[in-house]
Amino acid sequence: MGKHDSHPDIVKRLKRASGHLNKVIAMIEAERPCPVVAQQLHAVAKAITNAKTIYVQDHIEHCIDGGIDQADDGDVRALIDELKDVAKYL
Repeated sequence: MGKHDSHPDIVKRLKRASGHLNKVIAMIEAERPCPVVAQQLHAVAKAITNAKTIYVQDHIEHCIDGGIDQADDGDVRALIDELKDVAKYL
């Protein structure tokens, strides 16, 4: 269905989270205090969750909702099934 406008932002977010995760790994290897590491792990997990949510919501809006207007009955059923499938990732 083509490139989504949100993809470059999602890639930036994930690259930032990846860099941050590498720093957390270094913190663990350096035996930094557990609460500090846990806080940073929480931040990484939240960043990834936010990127995932944006990605899935964009897919629903762009690919599923956008496809309904152009779909026949069989295609609508497939789009609804796809929505059910992707919704589990929210």
